[in-house]
Amino acid sequence: MDKLILTTFYLQEQHFVKFHFDQNEDLLVLLKKQIPNLTEKDGIYSCLYYDKLRSELFTLLKGKYWLDYSNLNKPIKKVQRINSAHHKTVLSALSAEHLSKLAAFKAHLDSRRYSQNTIHVYTDCLSTFFRFHAQKPVEEIDNKDVVVFNTEYILKNNYSSSFQNQVVNAIKLFFKEVQFKQIDIESIHRPRREHKLPNVLSKEEVKAILEAPANLKHRAMLSLIYACGLRRSELLNLTLKDIHSERNLLIIRQSKGKKDRIVPIGDKLIQSLRAYYKIFKPITWLFEGQNIGVQYSEKSLQNVLKQSLAKANITKPVTLHWLRHSYATHLLESGTDLRFIQELLGHSSSKTTELYTHVSTKSLQKIISPFDTL
Repeated sequence: MDKLILTTFYLQEQHFVKFHFDQNEDLLVLLKKQIPNLTEKDGIYSCLYYDKLRSELFTLLKGKYWLDYSNLNKPIKKVQRINSAHHKTVLSALSAEHLSKLAAFKAHLDSRRYSQNTIHVYTDCLSTFFRFHAQKPVEEIDNKDVVVFNTEYILKNNYSSSFQNQVVNAIKLFFKEVQFKQIDIESIHRPRREHKLPNVLSKEEVKAILEAPANLKHRAMLSLIYACGLRRSELLNLTLKDIHSERNLLIIRQSKGKKDRIVPIGDKLIQSLRAYYKIFKPITWLFEGQNIGVQYSEKSLQNVLKQSLAKANITKPVTLHWLRHSYATHLLESGTDLRFIQELLGHSSSKTTELYTHVSTKSLQKIISPFDTL
């Protein structure tokens, strides 16, 4: 009999449950029907904890699957110490009404074809808001309640400005398109947008990172991210038909903003990809995991970078997105027009691309400090 294991984890003061099981489509169908806020990330399914979850699953799976909930209610001590040290606000559990509203919100986001990551973030934000106002029916929530949540939960607990914006966006969307009720979001003070410069590596550092992996697949993945300025999800969603080697082009389909774009790919990388293909022979995705036809996971890709950084003796907190930033900056420094870089990166606004002018050192290095002329 197959086993379903439940474990606990905490995120932003909320109690979540992870579902661990071998790949089983029948079990997955049962879980999706029973649990309205079930979400998936990196191949792991999870949901917000609610009081009747264990009993509902026991009834649903009785005689079909072995349910192991021995670790379900065990708190994470590390998280508890952090919470108590900062005196974070304790939130109430979700009611049946809240779960129903969250399910309706998720269904709406699914129908509008929002990305799974956006759906996870927005439902998480709305859930936090509901738990803060657990004693108030959703129909009675008004603009004052949003203001109170903003001041008494987000600001009081010193949560980030990005989280604050995400919550406001989720609340606005829910009440406008699911509840059909107008919440005056504009009267709520949003935080000023943070203007952070992109992190950029030198060409020498990039070369060291790309040459570090001994595994040909790992080297090909990191090289493709830098060579074409790809986002992590864009790399993992590539299929074999997206590479047009005869035209030296790479097709990136339905990326951020549901947009397709084309980027050039050089002969050097094409040869590397051909060598990779001869050894690994992927079937569906360009980069597959250990199982044939299964997409390579985000977590595994992050581990590839982590191992490469260690081998290259680079101690900076480099992420995969740093390679994309470095690609754009190095293009700019080599004389590529900003308008072309905007197209290559898939930016909707030129203002986003213009950030790279602030980290390009080509022009800055020509400036002579008056100190040097004393």
